[in-house]
Amino acid sequence: MRHVIALDVGGTGMKAALAGPGGELLHQARRATGRDRGPEAVVAGILDFAAELRALGADRFGEPAAAAGVAVPGIIDEEHGTAVYAANLGWRDVPLRALLGDRLGGIPVALGHDVRTGGLAEGRIGAGRGADRFLFVPLGTGIAGAIGVEGRVESGAHGFAGEIGHVVVRPGGIPCPCGQRGCLERFASASAVSQAWAEACGDPAADAADCAKAVESGDARALAVWQDAVDALADGLVTALTLLDPRVLIIGGGLAEAGETLFSPLRVAVRRRVTFQKLPEIVPAALGDTAGCLGAGLMAWDLLATGPHGTSAPTGTTENTGTTGTTGTTGNTPTTATPPEVTT
Repeated sequence: MRHVIALDVGGTGMKAALAGPGGELLHQARRATGRDRGPEAVVAGILDFAAELRALGADRFGEPAAAAGVAVPGIIDEEHGTAVYAANLGWRDVPLRALLGDRLGGIPVALGHDVRTGGLAEGRIGAGRGADRFLFVPLGTGIAGAIGVEGRVESGAHGFAGEIGHVVVRPGGIPCPCGQRGCLERFASASAVSQAWAEACGDPAADAADCAKAVESGDARALAVWQDAVDALADGLVTALTLLDPRVLIIGGGLAEAGETLFSPLRVAVRRRVTFQKLPEIVPAALGDTAGCLGAGLMAWDLLATGPHGTSAPTGTTENTGTTGTTGTTGNTPTTATPPEVTT
């Protein structure tokens, strides 16, 4: 059975899968990145993990994987297939695409940014399925974004498109590691809400999930913390929709797990702020933590659909040949809007 390798590398763990021609996940596995042993160990772990998946696929399906897709955090040089920098992993200038291609027998490899890769999956087969324009915004340790246009995800001229977390919503506010003050992610990320609630309730171990529960119980302190975050998020999102005019706004990440405790006040706050702008549909992400693997698989299938000299390779990915292009909407993609069934 024809299949591809999909890898989603996070700050602390890796998720991997073998994906079938319909995008379905045929096998899933997880392991730690081993970042405590240094960046070289992280890279070695990725290569070993991919090689194990290749061997497993060849044994189970009678042939090795036809391509691979890998999503990584940090700064990516898409043209050269290099993982330039990731603070959580400690690496710099890792030629990851070439290393994976060599380790996997020369198959084509797609390298993408983790948020844009997850956004690709949400846009094609998740909450944004069928939308010609969408914005995917995961609310986690920080806040990032993926700009979807006609089945592809825009990476920008320098690879920084979608960094909505660094839109200034409170000028002169809390300093951000990026060098600015008052960035959105300093007020509306899951980590920002955790910090604000811990200070408000006096419990250093309290987090955003605890705050959400307190909101649901009517705690006045929690309501104040939560509303401050919702207002900041709405300010940032209205700036984004003014610039991008998305048809669907997809909110994911840890903070979105609060469900309507987040979405009800957020929809109200955004609606109050729009004037001439067209209000997009605001929906929760559908694919959960499988989005990265699903997106990596889609990137790999895109390479096979377009070929090494195709004109519609995915934005945010590059082939093992060193060429680059824009994402096409054709090719083998999953046929359902819900996460494909997983077999192990």
